[in-house]
Amino acid sequence: MKVILAENAGFCFGVKRAIKLAFESAKNSNPPIYSLGPLIHNPQQVEFLSQKGIYEISDLESLKPDDVLIIRSHGTTPSVIDFAKTKGIKVVDATCPFVVNAQKLAQKLNSEGYQVVIVGEGDHPEVIGIMGFANNSAWVIDNANAVSDLPHKKRIGVIAQTTQSFENFREVTSALLGRCDELRAFNTICHATAQRQESAKELAQKVDLMIVIGGRNSANTNRLATLCSQYVPTYHIETAEEIDESWFNGIETVGVTAGASTPEWIINDVIEKLRLINKHN
Repeated sequence: MKVILAENAGFCFGVKRAIKLAFESAKNSNPPIYSLGPLIHNPQQVEFLSQKGIYEISDLESLKPDDVLIIRSHGTTPSVIDFAKTKGIKVVDATCPFVVNAQKLAQKLNSEGYQVVIVGEGDHPEVIGIMGFANNSAWVIDNANAVSDLPHKKRIGVIAQTTQSFENFREVTSALLGRCDELRAFNTICHATAQRQESAKELAQKVDLMIVIGGRNSANTNRLATLCSQYVPTYHIETAEEIDESWFNGIETVGVTAGASTPEWIINDVIEKLRLINKHN
């Protein structure tokens, strides 16, 4: 059985940057330090961070002046940052630069009188954060079918959750043309996300089965699994322990890819498990 790892898999630039800032903060400050929500969408890496004194919290009420708060790669709302600073909490901003770009565009479009539309998932922390920069007045649309229920607007400005597929962004944008007099669209999809999706798609068409590694709470990992499943049987796992040897009966080639929040050590564990299965068969 041949195992092929996708060309683009694992940590993206934004996640690497967030983790680097977290470790630097832990080194320069006395732990514990805190992130509002999981720093990245990978439970195993979040657990590893907690062992280093970097803890996930659900709100800021428990923090005291001079405590250190890391804004995760997904970003947050302006009100959260303002509250933290008012309370005297030290803020380390690890928001992904691609997310920052989307936030700034949302703020600019809103200030210029456009109805902001975010193509993405309404309950995702990145989208919630971007909403805050649009004065919480943006529409969040997850697919083109939802556009038919929207009222007509004079001007609409469209941006994308950074982990969206370009196909979905294009379909929603095209559908919105019939809902306004003027439309401005900005492709704010992360380049790494697009590359990861494209390499996964290419690999899925060359193998008999795909393994997609990453947190089940990770939007970009779930999207990779959905994309791969359009071409070949696909299994979404978080760790090597979830692999079932029976999946590979009669399988000659296996493709492996991983979401942007998946650490290299988990990918290596999966590759090693597949190699052991291959030796047994």
